[in-house]
Amino acid sequence: MPIFEYACLDCDHRFETLVRGEATPECPSCHGARLQKQLSVFAVSSASPTRAHAHATPGPCGSCGDPRGPGACAYN
Repeated sequence: MPIFEYACLDCDHRFETLVRGEATPECPSCHGARLQKQLSVFAVSSASPTRAHAHATPGPCGSCGDPRGPGACAYN
């Protein structure tokens, strides 16, 4: 059961939802069915930071795509 990200074309609400089988999702805000699938951002974790990770500067809080939400990533 994959999680997909969508943008509603009727109210511009952005959300993610579990999609089971052939189910068609609907917008939780306006219950519209005109949805556009968005490019998903996934998180990768490792026990020790890589050289590129160690010197990376984080963006504004919430921009890393951490599924736990703003302020939850290791860079805060």
